[in-house]
Amino acid sequence: MNEIYLIGLGNPGKKYSRNRHNIGFLLLKKLSKKYNSDFVLKDKLKSYCSEFRIKDSTYKLFLPNTFMNDSGDAVRTIVDWYKVNLDQLFIIVDDKDLPVGKIRFRKKGSSGGHNGLKSIIEKLQTRNFNRIRIGIGSPPSINGKNNFNTISHVLGNISLEEKLKLDKVYNKVIESLERLNTKKEEFIIHELNSFDKDEIS
Repeated sequence: MNEIYLIGLGNPGKKYSRNRHNIGFLLLKKLSKKYNSDFVLKDKLKSYCSEFRIKDSTYKLFLPNTFMNDSGDAVRTIVDWYKVNLDQLFIIVDDKDLPVGKIRFRKKGSSGGHNGLKSIIEKLQTRNFNRIRIGIGSPPSINGKNNFNTISHVLGNISLEEKLKLDKVYNKVIESLERLNTKKEEFIIHELNSFDKDEIS
C-alpha cells in the first residue's frame, strides 16, 4: 500500500474547532503535527491537505472545507482527482452511538444516521469504504425522558474529562494508522475494535 488517504470529518471554522463533531479533524491535525506537516487549503480538492511519508508509504491527509453535511462533495473530488482505490481510503468520524473511548473500524456499513457518512455514501454511490468511528457518547436525556438534544451534543465542545480519554484514543488510532503499511488490515481492525475504554478511564 504505497499511498494512504485519510479523510477526517468535521466542520471548518474556528467556532467548531473543539466540537465533538470535529474529532476527525482533531485526530488528523495531531497526526500531521507529529510529522511536522502543515495543512494547506487546496480549493480544487475542497479540502485542507497535508502529506508526509512513513517508510515506503505516502500519507495524504484531508480536512474537507465543506460543512459536515456536504462531506461527500470533497470526498468525491479527492477520489476522482487521485483515482483512489477505495481500499486505500480511510474516513475518520465521530459516533454518538459509541461511548467515549470506544473505537470501531468497519470496511463497510450504513451511515448510522451520521450526516457526513450519509453524504459520502450518496456521492460515492457505495457503502463499501473504510471508516474509523470514534465514540463521543450519547447526549444526556432531557428531564430524565428519552428526549435527546443530539445537535447540541455533537456541536458541543469536548469537555476536559472527555479530552483526557480522547487523547489516548487518538494516540491508539495514530499508532495503528502508522502501521497500515506494515501490518495486515485484519490485525489493525482487531487492534482498534478490541481497544478497551476501561483501560483509559
